[in-house]
Amino acid sequence: MYALKCLKKKHLSCSNLENEITVLKKIRHDNVIGLEDFYETQTHYYLVMQLVSGGELFDRIIDRGVYTEKDASQLVRQVLQAVNYLHENSIVHRDLKPENLLYFDSDENSKIMISDFGLSKMSDHGVMSTACGTPGYVAPEVLAQKPYSKAVDCWSIGVITYILLCGYPPFFEDNETRLFAKIMRADYAFHSPFWDDISESAKDFIRNMMQKHPNKRFTTEQALRHPWVIGKTARDQDIYKSVSMQIQRNFAKSKWRQAFNATAAIKHIKKLQNTWGSYPITVQYIYTHAQMYALTHTNANFHFSDPSYCR
Repeated sequence: MYALKCLKKKHLSCSNLENEITVLKKIRHDNVIGLEDFYETQTHYYLVMQLVSGGELFDRIIDRGVYTEKDASQLVRQVLQAVNYLHENSIVHRDLKPENLLYFDSDENSKIMISDFGLSKMSDHGVMSTACGTPGYVAPEVLAQKPYSKAVDCWSIGVITYILLCGYPPFFEDNETRLFAKIMRADYAFHSPFWDDISESAKDFIRNMMQKHPNKRFTTEQALRHPWVIGKTARDQDIYKSVSMQIQRNFAKSKWRQAFNATAAIKHIKKLQNTWGSYPITVQYIYTHAQMYALTHTNANFHFSDPSYCR
């Protein structure tokens, strides 16, 4: 089963799309959403993608009921394995964040998948200069407008790990200028009581990933050898209550907010039906297409159940 990612030409930078397609065609990894095919009409581009139906990272944590450091460690290890693969193939993601980490399916032990390669860069020489990324996850050297490398992805993984263990971001300011200043200083802390039950090994891992100077920062290979990532030092203590509460407070966006906006997707599907005439639009198609619409439009919040009765 596949999903269709639909992109309107007039709202799209051709260079970004070409970049995403070039990257996706080159990679094939268990923890990366794959591109199966690509085609276009006069008004739209269509990417036939591997279908992922397990939902967003934060939603799944909220649904767990029990959550430990070991769970976080296993998640981070999967992300590191995928990003290490990208780096080995001279690809830098440049926009790693929780919203781009999706579960493959609804199985309790489902693997995590990296999505959204619109800002990814293939860089054989290893040095880039274009400022991009998401505030809060972007590395200090990018904000300082200095040449940067694949180390920016490792910084972002450090930020994600921090959030996975406490439920709030390491850098938070209402003012963007002050936020960027904090990031550039790597000015974060492990606040009590939220970090009191988190192992020193986890904190050590984060410190190494969120090193201000990229040449001192862990590479993905070094990170994969860290005892916390391997699972040797990650604690089994349940931290669900604290983490889930903070996630809902700081990242209220998905199911728990129930901010459904299906109208845009339905209108889009009707336009497709008008364009394709008598082409049969099945319930399964509407499900997969609307799901991908939700994943590619920030103002469209959905949660769909897989219509498994469809044939």
